[in-house]
Amino acid sequence: MIFRRVAQGRPYPAHGLDQRDWAEISPTQVRLADLTTTKTQLDLENLLDEDSTYFGDLFAHCVAWNGELFLEDGLHRAVRAALQQRAMLHARIHTIASSASTPTPPTGSPR
Repeated sequence: MIFRRVAQGRPYPAHGLDQRDWAEISPTQVRLADLTTTKTQLDLENLLDEDSTYFGDLFAHCVAWNGELFLEDGLHRAVRAALQQRAMLHARIHTIASSASTPTPPTGSPR
């Protein structure tokens, strides 16, 4: 299994970050096996395009919420890393504080 889990959609609350806000977060390495995706489909054209990051961020965007790390943007980067047999990915991580009123999504076994 490449990712911790594959989810449909974003279970965490909206964060309101734009590209400029994401750019202010320093990238760090994350393990692919620790990521939960928020998309179930990948555009093959984005995966194969060498210039797929030309107009976007060079790093994937992840959201840490309720003890889980969600891959919000950059699925094509993560799959490309897996195809190159790399276990790590550089990503910007935004942390959203957990809230008692926000339901916790089901998770797999903790790592």
